[in-house]
Amino acid sequence: MHKITSTQAKQEFGDVILRSQSSPISVTKNGKPVVVILSEKEYQALKLQSLRAALIEGEQSGDAGELNIQDIKNKARKQFIDAQNP
Repeated sequence: MHKITSTQAKQEFGDVILRSQSSPISVTKNGKPVVVILSEKEYQALKLQSLRAALIEGEQSGDAGELNIQDIKNKARKQFIDAQNP
């Protein structure tokens, strides 16, 4: 993953957008990673992967209970966020 500073991101935003289409870009501020810029296609793929993982986990738990799509989405969102912050 390519890394740039927040100052570089501001100065080269158009270029950053273009480069993010082929590979995620980590943006740092004061030497610490603060955000990752990635393509819409890759973002949607990650969301779908998280949703699938949440559904599989629910299926395998043997205790499906009442299916609630909002609970499933919330769990997928949490897994997605947790995966981004190891």
